[in-house]
Amino acid sequence: MYHLSDRIKSMSTSQTLAMAAKTRELKAEGKDIIGLSLGEPDFNTPDFIKEAAIQAINDNYNSYTPVDGYVELKDAIIHKFKRDNGLTYDRSQVVVSTGAKQSLANVAMVMLNPGDEVILPCPYWVSYAEIVKLAEGVPVEVPTSVESDFKMTPQQLEAAITPKTRMLWYSSPSNPSGMVYSRDELRALADVLVKHPDIIVVSDEIYEHINFVGEHASMAQFEDMYDRVVTVNGVSKAFAMTGWRIGYIGAPAEIARACNKMQGQITSGANCIAQRAVITALEAPVSKIQYMIDRFKSRRKLIIDLMSEIPGFAITEPEGAFYVFPDVSYFFGKTINGYEIKDATDFSMFLLEKALVATVTGDAFGSPNCIRFSYAASETEIEEAMKRIKNALSE
Repeated sequence: MYHLSDRIKSMSTSQTLAMAAKTRELKAEGKDIIGLSLGEPDFNTPDFIKEAAIQAINDNYNSYTPVDGYVELKDAIIHKFKRDNGLTYDRSQVVVSTGAKQSLANVAMVMLNPGDEVILPCPYWVSYAEIVKLAEGVPVEVPTSVESDFKMTPQQLEAAITPKTRMLWYSSPSNPSGMVYSRDELRALADVLVKHPDIIVVSDEIYEHINFVGEHASMAQFEDMYDRVVTVNGVSKAFAMTGWRIGYIGAPAEIARACNKMQGQITSGANCIAQRAVITALEAPVSKIQYMIDRFKSRRKLIIDLMSEIPGFAITEPEGAFYVFPDVSYFFGKTINGYEIKDATDFSMFLLEKALVATVTGDAFGSPNCIRFSYAASETEIEEAMKRIKNALSE
């Protein structure tokens, strides 16, 4: 009997990774599972990025990297922030990490003390709450719904703030809802935050380029908020580089230094070959990856059109990322083909077992009435998945 820490015993397993593991297990048993659960592009990393990695290998990049990233990569990130977001950072404000998830964990660990509250508009990305709790903070969930396009209002933000509030975390475009905060909507939230100068904002912008509604807005673009925002980004989603594990932040220098210090004791610098490849990725014009964004947009239309034909699904059209997040509470309390549906988790498991389609329960994202579909899959898979679901629910 091993005496594991209370820390790990109290931590929830990532529901997205758990469903992915369950999908692989069922596939290994010979079942024809269509996986619409994992937040991972189904494209290959673009060739021009792979070629940069091969060149780095041939150039004998094999040593430990600086904890906060190669200078050349930091300069590429600074250029990207200026070009794409109108944000001015210097090298002291940028930290490169092993994926945006580590970037988020660094920020939580250096900013939170026991009992500090972090406001999380629901739905939120699955790991936010667990990262906050690991840092001994307290997640404060602010519910939204399909009727509000899953966006938190300024009034909700104001009501959630207490003397213990230390941070606000959000993503835009959102995982899991696909919603995008406009510049005006962010300004309205900022107008609340300026009255509470001790609150730091974490703006997760990992899906920035997968945006179907126009210009991307960043909270740090507001002069009165710039010194209070940590902008988190990376290359996993838009560049199809999930396995390369490179994320980064632009932040006030004091916070960046603290993250550098934390990372130096946990992992040190990120992978050398991946960093060299990301320099090339970020220096390239966004047009080099537009073909993937266009495909995601056409798939969004396909899955929305097909899902709209399924009675009981309440949906709002996602504005970015590659997810649809329907409200499925219509089915709660019903028995379908002998399977009792009590909640979103039951419904997600019903789809897996009866329709052979893998999704993720909204409980994992703080929205218990919904489930998440990823449309980072082929058109053929999307069509077959919706056909299976429609047939299963017809009974």
